[in-house]
Amino acid sequence: MAQRAEGSRLVSLFVAGCVLLAGCTKTLVKDDIRTAQTSGDHCSGSEWVDDSAIAALPIPFVAFFVPHIDLHDIKADDYLKRCGGDPTRLVNRTVEVHRTACIPAALVYIITLGIWQWCPAHVSWEADIKAA
Repeated sequence: MAQRAEGSRLVSLFVAGCVLLAGCTKTLVKDDIRTAQTSGDHCSGSEWVDDSAIAALPIPFVAFFVPHIDLHDIKADDYLKRCGGDPTRLVNRTVEVHRTACIPAALVYIITLGIWQWCPAHVSWEADIKAA
C-alpha cells in the first residue's frame, strides 16, 4: 500500500512539472516550411532579457486581479536583425522565449503584493541566410 501511494505521488509530481514547463516557452516566430539551405550562412544566438511586468492599477492586493503591462516588449524582429543583411533573405526562422526562470522569480510577485512581476527570460533565435 505504501509503494502504491509513493508511485501516485511521483506521477502527480511528474504531471505537475510537465504542465508547468509546457507553458513556459513561447514561440514568437517559427517557419513551418523548411527550406533547404543553398550555400548560405546560419545565424543563431541567445541571451537573457528582462521580461518584467507591472500592474495596470498598482494597488496592493488589487494588483493580483488586474491586467499587467509588459515593461520590455520582446519582438522577434529585434533578434532576427542581428543576423544581418536583408530580412527577406532569412529562411527557416525560429525565435523562442523561455520563461522557465520566471517560476522561482514569482516570489517577487508575492512580495510586491501583485504590483510587479519580475521575469528573467531567455530568448533564443536562429535562421538561415540565403545566398544572394
